[in-house]
Amino acid sequence: MAGTTRAPLRVGLLGYGIAGRVFHAPLIAATPGLRLAAVLTRDPQRREQARDEHPDARIVDDADQLWRTPDELDLVVVATPNRLHVPMARAAVAAGLPVVVDKPLAATAAQARDLVDEAARRGVPLTVFQNRRWDGDFLTARRLVEEGALGRVVRYESRFERWRPAIKPGWRESGTPDEAGGTLYDLGAHLVDQAVQLFGPVRAVYAEVDRRRPGAQVDDDAFVALTHTNGVRSHLWMTTLAAQLGPRLRILGDRAAYTSYGLDVQEAALRAGERPGTPGWGEVTPERYGQLGVDGDLRPVPTEPGRYQSFYQQVAAALRDGASLPVDPYDAVDTVALIELAHLSAAEGRVLTVAPTGPSVHA
Repeated sequence: MAGTTRAPLRVGLLGYGIAGRVFHAPLIAATPGLRLAAVLTRDPQRREQARDEHPDARIVDDADQLWRTPDELDLVVVATPNRLHVPMARAAVAAGLPVVVDKPLAATAAQARDLVDEAARRGVPLTVFQNRRWDGDFLTARRLVEEGALGRVVRYESRFERWRPAIKPGWRESGTPDEAGGTLYDLGAHLVDQAVQLFGPVRAVYAEVDRRRPGAQVDDDAFVALTHTNGVRSHLWMTTLAAQLGPRLRILGDRAAYTSYGLDVQEAALRAGERPGTPGWGEVTPERYGQLGVDGDLRPVPTEPGRYQSFYQQVAAALRDGASLPVDPYDAVDTVALIELAHLSAAEGRVLTVAPTGPSVHA
């Protein structure tokens, strides 16, 4: 495989919507040792965008064009609508091509587990784009927790809130189950992953999941409570109807708390055409720093610079040098399982316990 040489690893990107165009393509292009070699998109306008923005990449409109010549690629990135994540990733694995899959990995935990198991059996590297593990506020929170700056953590609060009272067209608002649309799959995939990364396995799930906007086919307002095996409770909010935004993060400990406001700046920078490596990438100004301490005795804590580029740097290191992949794919399986439990909890109006062997309901 070409990854054994120092030539750039050739990347095939499947999909050129928001995920492919705003996140994956720029980050791939900015990563030393990677080269965007092919882009799959059928939409005429997106094909023109891809040609303009990545003139050295081959533009194709059929994935079979890539599978017929797998020796021309070293890595495939699946940034398609959610319903295509599993079939496209499975095709890449069958072709022997390492694969990055955007979140959520699949619509169901069973599909996700089957895919990851198949990749493992074939010895094909597979990882999942949980980019918000490299949000600046999350990196800061993780450092404070690990340093013991809060004492014993008792509650973690995390929000991804938006003000979108009008329903936008597109598959994310579709009620078809295989689309895995709705805010719980979209934003919850990040929030659940971050909570588990901070505080470990979950033993109980409770959720409230609603369709609030007139005509909504999928959930647009959700609350999820996770009880971790270590006793920490994570309270996670995601909504499209937040006319006033709450704290992005609030962590309560028995010695101090940490609170921060505002989303990580990297997404906005990528949308504006900026790239990692530019001066100030991922940094926030001091007035955006979170506050640590007790009311009456608070101090600002500089926010760690966000670094989405670390994901693809680690992918390149894994393929070239055998380093660990940036995200264990079984973490993504567990995230989907917890999202499924959250939907079930909301439908049944009860707390669901998680089996000791993983996120599944006790019989």
